[in-house]
Amino acid sequence: MPAERVNVIVDLVPDACRQCAHRLHARDDVGDPRRHQVTELPPIEAYVTEYRCHRRQCPACGTTTQAPLPHELAGQFGPQLTALIAYLTVVCRLPRLVVQRLLEGALQIPMSLGSTQHAWEEASAAVAAPYQELQHALPQQRVLNGDETGHRTNGAKRWLWTLVAPTFIFYTIATSRGADVLRGLLGATFAGILGSDRLPTYLTYAAGLRQFCWSHFRRNLLSAQDLATTASAQRFCREALTLQRQLFRLWYRFRGDPHARGAPLTRAQLIAKVLPIEKQFFALAERYVNAADDDVSNLARALFVHHPHFFTFVHEEGVEPTNNVAERALRTAVQWRKIMFGNRSTTGELAVARLLTVTRTCQVHQIHVLAYLTAAIRCHRRRPVVASLLPKRLTP
Repeated sequence: MPAERVNVIVDLVPDACRQCAHRLHARDDVGDPRRHQVTELPPIEAYVTEYRCHRRQCPACGTTTQAPLPHELAGQFGPQLTALIAYLTVVCRLPRLVVQRLLEGALQIPMSLGSTQHAWEEASAAVAAPYQELQHALPQQRVLNGDETGHRTNGAKRWLWTLVAPTFIFYTIATSRGADVLRGLLGATFAGILGSDRLPTYLTYAAGLRQFCWSHFRRNLLSAQDLATTASAQRFCREALTLQRQLFRLWYRFRGDPHARGAPLTRAQLIAKVLPIEKQFFALAERYVNAADDDVSNLARALFVHHPHFFTFVHEEGVEPTNNVAERALRTAVQWRKIMFGNRSTTGELAVARLLTVTRTCQVHQIHVLAYLTAAIRCHRRRPVVASLLPKRLTP
């Protein structure tokens, strides 16, 4: 760690030569000392403050007045402990029972499961304003990547959605997997570029430009190749996979990948080199659009009908050829779901969406998540404005 992060420095000085036992003095110092750091925790125990609200009686009218508690001390847990419970649950993905045992065992804080739930819900309420602000910013984004996965609330089917912008990650839980969710979040038409897989939901939603995921398409090709029963079907898959590899070799060169073979490419060079590959893809799709093999026919038709949507990344800045950024964002939520087994109420759904959104966005901007949650809870109790997570007013 850097020197300014060190709490205590202990100088260990040799007083005799290890060879001949000759006495050594400060004038015999040579070079800089070898630095060896040991990181340790201080004694872990809860810091308990007792507030005694005294009462006084007015000598004039006889009214008894009791001193009020400050707003941030309304509950039994301070802002930092409340934030820690939310942090352990959402970021560390610990079940509430494990959080309860950790606090009781390590900090000797007696706590019920209901108390951990209450702290979690308060953290959700504390980040409601920045969550809503990010939701309102979604329609103004130039590029968004979307994905969704199954969820449960009291056993009922739900869908957990994520929309990833260049500067934040947004989550919501909905009862539908349809385009109505996108219309509710982005408006009737999204003016930017929407990256996704080829789920009909995204096909029926009106977007300015689209980018379909090449990773999904490659997986479809490999599956079709494994199931192919004719030489024609296998030939289509081989040719498509070869073209896809050529396309991505050019993309890696443009991106400046250190392992890419060949000199880096400019945007203009990328467009010029991809154009022949794009034409070959279109010709390949046209030849196989009525293939006897259903898997091959479906893939060829997707290439033929939605051809421009596979190559938006070649022409537009900030667009990736895959939807991996949304899939990675969704993986965090899936891990949480598998541990927590879903929700029990709409309040729980909202809390999951808010806390996932805020904590993942903090990580995008390398903001200390626990410090942000603590500040948000403190602000929530005092009623001032919580710090924004949008870049224009980003506060670490």
